[in-house]
Amino acid sequence: MPILSHVLLAQVLVVLVALLHVYFLVLEMFLWTRPLGLKTFRNSPEKAETTRVLAANQGVYNGFLAAGLLYYLYLGQWQVVMFFLHCVLVAALYGAWSVSKRIFFVQGLPAIAAIATIWLGRL
Repeated sequence: MPILSHVLLAQVLVVLVALLHVYFLVLEMFLWTRPLGLKTFRNSPEKAETTRVLAANQGVYNGFLAAGLLYYLYLGQWQVVMFFLHCVLVAALYGAWSVSKRIFFVQGLPAIAAIATIWLGRL
């Protein structure tokens, strides 16, 4: 596979990871107590209301991950992009361990795909 293809694939994967985190931000900050948020996180309305502020705080952090990924991708600073991708991976591993293994598949696998593509392309 030519290097240019690695660059394009890496860019697409990083944007995908960033967009996932923007989606998480929206779910956690604005939809936590709404039907989509309740269904996504398998919460009862009572539990969602009790944890609303915690979820919003978590949404802010997901927004920081998305912003960091997109900003440093735009600057072409692959080492910093890799740092943010590894942060995403650590969050996915912790989420899988502490909440649900499903988190690893939704959050971790896209990050691993981006990390592997960047590493294989030596970007």
